[in-house]
Amino acid sequence: MTPTLTRFERPVRWVHQVTSVLMLICLATAAVLYVPALAETVGRRHLIRAVHIYAGFGLPVPALLGWASRAFRDDLRRLNRFSTADWEWLRGRDRRATVGGRGIHPVGKYNAGQKLNAAFAGGAILVMLGTGLILTFPHPWPDSLRAGATFVHDWLFFAIFVVVAGHLWYALRDRGALSGMFLGHVPEDWAARHHAAWLDEHERPDRVAGKS
Repeated sequence: MTPTLTRFERPVRWVHQVTSVLMLICLATAAVLYVPALAETVGRRHLIRAVHIYAGFGLPVPALLGWASRAFRDDLRRLNRFSTADWEWLRGRDRRATVGGRGIHPVGKYNAGQKLNAAFAGGAILVMLGTGLILTFPHPWPDSLRAGATFVHDWLFFAIFVVVAGHLWYALRDRGALSGMFLGHVPEDWAARHHAAWLDEHERPDRVAGKS
């Protein structure tokens, strides 16, 4: 039995997982709507558009519901703070380097990359929601605003696609991170390598035994 540490409470995992599913639906349906070859292959444009709209308007809902959870609010506070260690992590050439099984950078529960990704995701959702509202209900808005909303919505889609692809690429290579998000706990040695300062916050009574 490898000692493990609780990383994400159930409400936090729920918010992340539901938001991820909605985001992937938005990206997939957007690709079908805007890529002619996919549009011809899939067809049913009206249905795809409806799914895209409902998934897009639903994106903020998990976070709003998650706000009722103390664990979720605590994680948001952590994500909103940039420390000296975060800047050191960003400047570091080998961010995964360890000494004696511990990361050389005293990273907290979230590293700087995760904090920047969360900030981008939150901002992107709000911008896509606003521009999507204009595109879905175009009649009250002037032509110049609709044109601007279309430009921002389309180009931000590409930026989100790249960021999500990178996020998935990193996550799928890290079994510890996947365990934390889907099972809620991570091995202590993984925490020592990647989030040493966060591990130091916990005293032995807070640790649980489980499988790696």
